[in-house]
Order: sequence, then structure tokens, then C-alpha cells
Amino acid sequence: MSGVYKICNRCILDSNIPDITFDSNGICSYCAQHDELEKKYPKGDAGKKQLDALVRKMKKQGKKHKYDCIVGVSGGADSTFSLYLAVKLGLRPLAVLFDNGWNSEIAVSNIKNVTDKLGVDLETYVVDWEEFKSILISFLKASVPDTDIPSDIGIKSTLYRTAAENKIGYVITGVNFRTEGIMPRKWSYMDGRYIKKVHKMFSGTGIKHFPNLTLFDYINYIFIKKIKAIGILRYFDYGKDEIKKIISDELGWRDYGGKHFESIFTRFNQTKIRYDKFGYDMRLIEYAALVRSGYMSRIDALEKLKKPPYTDEQLEDDVNYVIKKLGLTRDEFDYIYNLPPKSYLDYPTYYPLFNKLQPLMQFISRFVKRI
Repeated sequence: MSGVYKICNRCILDSNIPDITFDSNGICSYCAQHDELEKKYPKGDAGKKQLDALVRKMKKQGKKHKYDCIVGVSGGADSTFSLYLAVKLGLRPLAVLFDNGWNSEIAVSNIKNVTDKLGVDLETYVVDWEEFKSILISFLKASVPDTDIPSDIGIKSTLYRTAAENKIGYVITGVNFRTEGIMPRKWSYMDGRYIKKVHKMFSGTGIKHFPNLTLFDYINYIFIKKIKAIGILRYFDYGKDEIKKIISDELGWRDYGGKHFESIFTRFNQTKIRYDKFGYDMRLIEYAALVRSGYMSRIDALEKLKKPPYTDEQLEDDVNYVIKKLGLTRDEFDYIYNLPPKSYLDYPTYYPLFNKLQPLMQFISRFVKRI
């Protein structure tokens, strides 16, 4: 990017966003990616036709098994609505929770209420807390913006692992580009080698129990066992407020106050680490998506961004809670927090390999779909 400040004429992303470009009409490259996804995952009749065909495949493949899909649950709105839709579509889901020790009371209550009311079985994977705590401290010491990615990797790995163990071919997630947006890689990069190397570098120990997702695991789940991840919300035209109203009225779901705020550590990471330390406002990505999708006006989005994503009291409570739970002193945390900012590019990851293998992986993916 040149030194000239620009803001997208369609959404609210500006030239401070990593790797952003603008076309001759002043529309950003993230909007262009959004439009490509709109073609791939249409709404309306075309989307319904795609989804109906997909549901038929899921039912057919799971006919001889107790469940025909896995749905990851967190107590948040998107995962709750995904489970709700799976049941409404006549699927037989197994709900899976990755319990990393940070779920809020509201999130735990939501999960129990929702699974009970929908009559869905729940399987919970509980992390080895001492090891997981060590991994989180390692990522804080690494001084990167994505200190919460061990949870993201753990969730993904647990869903795939549970699907493989139960011979289930589909994992339903709450991912939705229309309401969540497209994350800049610099803001939140993740892979299994990254976790392994950062933890080894800062703790001096290897990983024994944490459900990491290595390159071999990924190839095994995706290309050998042919487990497919489905973002079911992509086929529906619902705004977040509509989703929350449905699950509140029908399932007794309670709001937790912010995107991904069902997890205390995630809330801490998005406010204290990403926002305060790195200057990354995660609401930019979410609001930009909502503006593109027509769920929020551009004026409202820009107005909301003028206020910080937290209250000072809430932030201080979260920081104190995280420090205590991780077994750090305030001086230790302050020292770690004030380390110079770094990124995933400063550590060993699969990223260079992924770049080289991308054409091959795309070819294999197309081949697997034909057989």
C-alpha cells in the first residue's frame, strides 16, 4: 500500500488493514472476496437447492450410524443456531464441546439448555489444564496477537477426531462470512506446527495431551477419511439479531455481550491483547461483513467503532481473572505484555510449506471429489 489513506467505498475497511487493495471504484479486495463467496454459497432458492442436496448426502452417508453429523458448540449464538438448524433439517447431530476451562457461566448454561431442549447428545472434551495453561503462557510470551489460537486449533482437531471415531463424514460449524467477515492472516494465523514450536520454545517441553492438528492429521481427516466441514449458516439469510431472537425465544439462550465473548480468555485476547497492544479492532472485520450483507448501515458501523469494545472495569476484571487463572503475578504479566509485538512470521509454521503445496492440495481436493 502507498502512504495515502483510503477507506472502502462499500464497507468500512481502510488502508490500515493488512494486504488490502482497492479497485478503480474504491472497493476493497475483502469486498471482492466476499462477492466470490456469495457466488459459491448463494442465498434464496439456489442456496436452498444446494443445502437440500447436501442434507440428503449427509443423511445417506450416516444412515447406518447413530449420528450423521458433528456440530461444535460453544454456547455462542452462531454455534447454537447451527445446532438448531441441523435438528430442523432432520439431521441427527452429535454436539461436541471443547472445554478449555474458560467458558463463562452463561455459555455453560446455554449449552445445557440448548442440547436438552433439542434432545441432542453432548460429548465434551476436557483439556489437560496444566498443559493447556502452559501453552497459553507460551503464546503470551511469544508476543503475538493470536494468543487464543490454541483453542481454535483444539476445537477443530476435537471435532475432526470425534467425527473420525464415530465414522461421521460431516462437521457442521458456525462459520459465516456474511456476519463474521474475512480475517486478515496477520491478525489471526494458526496451524499445528506453530503451536508445537512456540510451546517448545517458551516452555522447554513438548505437547503430550493437547489435541493438536498436525499436517498429517489434516491430510488424514480431509483427504483419507474425507470428513467435510460445512458452514451451514452460509445458506441462510439471517442477521445476528434475528438469530439471537430465535434461539432466545425457542431455546432459552442468553446473550453474553459480544462476539465470541462466551469465552473469558477470548474476550481478554480480543480486548487487552489484540485491541490494546496491537491496535487490531476485531469489530472492524465483523462490522464490515455486516455492512456488505446489508445487516448494518455504514454510518452505524463507523459510529459504533468510535467507542472501545470494552469498559475499563470489565477489562481490568478480565485481566485480573486471567492472571490469577494462569498462575502469573502482575509483574510477570506486565513484563510479558510489554514485550515487543511479533507475528506468526517470527516463528516456525507450516505457512511456507502451505504456499508451496497449495496447487497440489487443490488438485488432490478436486480429485477426491470425483471419486
